[in-house]
Amino acid sequence: CSFLCDLNDTLRKLSDMKVLPLPVFADFPCAVQRRLFDVTSLLTAGCDPDLTLPPQVKDVFEQEGFSRQKRGYRNIDDIEVNMSDPLFTKQWYLINTGQADGTPGLDLNVAEAWQLGYTGKGVTIAIMDDGIDYLHPDLASNYNADASYDFSSNDPFPFPRYTDDWFNSHGTRCAGEVSAAANNNICGVGVAYSSKVAGIRMLDQPFMTDVIEASSISHMPQLIDIYSASWGPTDDGKTVDGPRELTLQAMADGVNKGRGGKGSIYVWASGDGGSYDDCNCDGYASSMWTISINSAINDGRTALYDESCSSTLASTFSNGRKRNPEAGVATTDLYGNCTLRHSGTSAAAPEAAGVFALALEANPNLTWRDMQHLSVLTSKRNQLHDEVHQWRRNGVGLEFNHLFGYGVLDAGGMVKMAKDWKTVPERFHCVAGSIQESHKIQSGRKLVLAINTEACQGKDNFVRYLEHVQAVVTVNASRRGDLNINMTSPMGTKSILLSRRPRDDDAKVGFDKWPFMTTHTWGEDPRGTWLLEVGFQGKEPQHGVLKEWTLMLHGTQSAPYIDQIVRDYKSKLAMSKKEELEEELDEAVERSLNSLLSKTN
Repeated sequence: CSFLCDLNDTLRKLSDMKVLPLPVFADFPCAVQRRLFDVTSLLTAGCDPDLTLPPQVKDVFEQEGFSRQKRGYRNIDDIEVNMSDPLFTKQWYLINTGQADGTPGLDLNVAEAWQLGYTGKGVTIAIMDDGIDYLHPDLASNYNADASYDFSSNDPFPFPRYTDDWFNSHGTRCAGEVSAAANNNICGVGVAYSSKVAGIRMLDQPFMTDVIEASSISHMPQLIDIYSASWGPTDDGKTVDGPRELTLQAMADGVNKGRGGKGSIYVWASGDGGSYDDCNCDGYASSMWTISINSAINDGRTALYDESCSSTLASTFSNGRKRNPEAGVATTDLYGNCTLRHSGTSAAAPEAAGVFALALEANPNLTWRDMQHLSVLTSKRNQLHDEVHQWRRNGVGLEFNHLFGYGVLDAGGMVKMAKDWKTVPERFHCVAGSIQESHKIQSGRKLVLAINTEACQGKDNFVRYLEHVQAVVTVNASRRGDLNINMTSPMGTKSILLSRRPRDDDAKVGFDKWPFMTTHTWGEDPRGTWLLEVGFQGKEPQHGVLKEWTLMLHGTQSAPYIDQIVRDYKSKLAMSKKEELEEELDEAVERSLNSLLSKTN
């Protein structure tokens, strides 16, 4: 009533001043006329507690004011992270408040991890690249000289070779993303800004050799926790290549013996070949022993250089389609400089290495497989958008995308889960079946093959809960680039093992026992019928012969999440644990019934 009296006084003053003739509302829009009529009707009734309301008003009461906030909008000042580094506010991939026309909230959520006290202390990340500027004032305090080496020049000083165009800035930029120091008024801040960074110079020679790769990947495996690699075979859309014998052995030794038996963690950029290439043709990114990382730009779209494949586990961020000069990745550059222009999946892999360093600080006992499980369970779809491939759920409900994997890494979510994490059960390997006969492939019709498997049930190497699945394929075609290979699991999850590569004209080599890998069936029961579909995409008619398909299953016999502590009952961990409990109960009931039936008979 007091509000109405105040409004009444105001209206009468306006009327007296000839500003608003109270009885005449002809100059107002119709909606305003109606509202003013309602108000003046109330006013004419006076402010008596027993006032008589017009028939169109049921009741009048005072409203209490309270606040509402736009979701998705965050002001950098509202986040309790205070950094003096001049480029920190440009590092949208750390805290995205909409800088450079980005999508607020689309970031690595490092602020939550930092606020929990995790900054990478006690963890060493090696940047395998063209060297790092270890004299850079933003890197020098975090440089681990004991873990560094130059395999290009065979000395312990992995400083980049000078060129006029600063071509060898790649490793220094990657190092800054991971371990650039905080609050020193220089450049920006590393994802794990208290971690140590080692330089392994191995990319700056005319040709790569198996010895140099193997030596780099196996360098100081008890001092180095994480190896970050932003390189691989040529991303030209026609190369099929991977690690050679010594490097494969070094990787196997790393995951089995590194870090005191917990396993070295290898982080790999998925590749920059764009839609013309497929990262399953890159034997480093598609290895089970590496965590393959793709990228999104700051509004959640794919970058034009992103390759897609079924072996990618998760994503972080890089620059992309936007011309905004601040949409790139801010980091350290050669000779004490800073840059806003780091780019490609080269920038994505070190960000992931930094997130993994935060998780290792939270729980130093994590194994290389634990880190992959945590990546699957804590990565989020967030606001990622792929215009080509839809997001889908696999047979146990885990959401994935053919380009982004299981989503963008969430540092806060990962460290919280890592704190309570219990090491996953022992891993087993099962050759589930093999087709060795030759089968013709022709344009216009798909070759469909089936393998029915019990996943080695009843044997010591039984696999019940999947991690990685490999389809080892030998196939030749009149045009390799037009081949398309899909594989469908018994639980109905379809993995695109090979997409069309329009620049690949090979007609001789084909794929020889090539291990196509998928992570999309993570957690599924592999028992049942697997289907392989092989066909051609393209305008010209093609033909080919598939000579071998061997199905290899890798995973655990016991449920990996059933003993994990659940803090968030809406999380993927909670969903997966519930699924495992139900499956274990169903199988226990079935075993009991079978036992009773056998006794009855």
